[in-house]
Amino acid sequence: MGMGTLLIAMPQFFMEQYRYEKYSPFSNSTLSISPCLLESSSQLPVSVVGKSQSKISDECDVDASSSMWVYVFLGNLLRGLGETPIQPLGIAYLDDFASEDSAAFYIGCVQTVAIIGPIFGFLLGSLCAKLYVDIGFVDLDHVTITPKDPQWVGAWWLGYLIAGIISLLAAVPFWCLPKSLPRPQSREDSNSSEKSKFITDDHIKYQTHAEEKGKIMEMARDFVPSLRSLFGNPVYFLYLCASTVQFNSLFGMVTYKPKYIEQQYGQSSSKANFVIGLINIPAVALGIFSGGVVMKKFRLSLCGAAKLYLGSSVFGYLLFLSLFALGCENSDVAGLTVSYQGTKPVSHQERALFSNCNSRCKCSETKWEPMCGDNGITYASACFAGCQTSNMSGKDIIFYNCTCVGTAASKSGNFSGVVGRCQKDNGCSKMFLYFLVISVITSYTLSLGGIPGYILLLRCIKPQLKSFALGIYTLAIRVLAGIPAPVYFGVLIDTSCLKWGFKRYIYLGLTMILGTLSIFLSTAVLLTLKKNCVSKRRSFINKRDRTMVSTRFRKENCATSDHLLHPSYWPGKETRL
Repeated sequence: MGMGTLLIAMPQFFMEQYRYEKYSPFSNSTLSISPCLLESSSQLPVSVVGKSQSKISDECDVDASSSMWVYVFLGNLLRGLGETPIQPLGIAYLDDFASEDSAAFYIGCVQTVAIIGPIFGFLLGSLCAKLYVDIGFVDLDHVTITPKDPQWVGAWWLGYLIAGIISLLAAVPFWCLPKSLPRPQSREDSNSSEKSKFITDDHIKYQTHAEEKGKIMEMARDFVPSLRSLFGNPVYFLYLCASTVQFNSLFGMVTYKPKYIEQQYGQSSSKANFVIGLINIPAVALGIFSGGVVMKKFRLSLCGAAKLYLGSSVFGYLLFLSLFALGCENSDVAGLTVSYQGTKPVSHQERALFSNCNSRCKCSETKWEPMCGDNGITYASACFAGCQTSNMSGKDIIFYNCTCVGTAASKSGNFSGVVGRCQKDNGCSKMFLYFLVISVITSYTLSLGGIPGYILLLRCIKPQLKSFALGIYTLAIRVLAGIPAPVYFGVLIDTSCLKWGFKRYIYLGLTMILGTLSIFLSTAVLLTLKKNCVSKRRSFINKRDRTMVSTRFRKENCATSDHLLHPSYWPGKETRL
């Protein structure tokens, strides 16, 4: 994991320094340029733009054929190899050597600590997003843009560098773990059962046999029967399906949650990451820890664990429904959501970035460099706002004589604007607060069923298949949920996207549909488990009844024999004797 994480950060050390287009080469200076003509390379000297249009095209071609993505690919591959043994083998290690009453609590502690990691990850990401990408390589005093500028690129690589070093340090204590631990007395006392006997005797024999022969073909021969045994278990199969669907919902929601906060509530990307890391993820950690405590305190059975898992899902997604009512209107973007005169709404046929006020400007429709006008309307760029001049004061760029801003200007008659989108009204900040409260409660409720689900997974299968079952479970979650969910969530979001100002019902609705499907599958898990419990109970009762009848029959036979041998049964026998 450590080596893979460090490898992902390597492109920063091999690529050229980041270059951006400059409106002015000097701070605190006024340059009489026309932002609406920036797309025409003949209107500006090379010293202002920083590179000619032909040079930009050449550099784009070079970047497109760059092989830096190989480092990211190989780094993620190594990280996956390193992460894989932790869940199946680590959880099985705990479950084998902890008492049955404490296993859920210990697993809950491990899962809680694992959730704390993303807290620091989001906080670190929030910090790195504020730092310039080439920090440590360039003089920051010469950087003329701020994090509010659309051209800003944060130090994405710094977080990977720190996380990689920490991962390498965390690997050291693993060398100190013993190969085996003394089993609890409760586990030793139950060795007479078939389950414990297999764990203590047959499992050791199997490991010894594998170590002695070390034949891959023998392991391959056991793979298919083990896989058939797992998928033939209805409880395991249904739980696997329910978890996969639920994690599709969670992965899609978490992946685009920062962007949702940023666009729906007008928050910065840095603040969105900070809020998720500081508020949302601790609620998940607390929920997982609470699930382990509940399992230990109340000593819930398998059916009890399934009920808690189902109940947390139902209540959590009911809370999630309230988020449909907590949203802000789309930002006022000229030509997209409002007209250039400031009237709204704008129909699909009327949407056009070009208008009479910017008809003479040579603007690019593919660039999104938002500018906030003094009239409170956001423009796709200063070019589309028809701005004539710009002034750079420090690192803040102010545009003046914006013809389109004047078309829908306020009574003040100020036709200027600044880089960045316009902030939403004050009512949106209150909605954002409500959103955070509901989101935290929902995260806690959904994560409350995490540990009961793990215990259900460990107890519904044969002991010898525990590690294998956890491995299949981890593989299914990552391949069937971790990979496709962000992809199809992004595709559906983009279909309703107005420069990332997507409609919230697409994002929330898809999450809710997947959550509802997982609830139905979780209900099927509980019903199947109850059916198995009833069947085993009847089998036990029948066996007990047969034993009682057999015992009674033997006793009655013994009583009959004694009766037959009693002297009183033979009258006159004593006289004859």
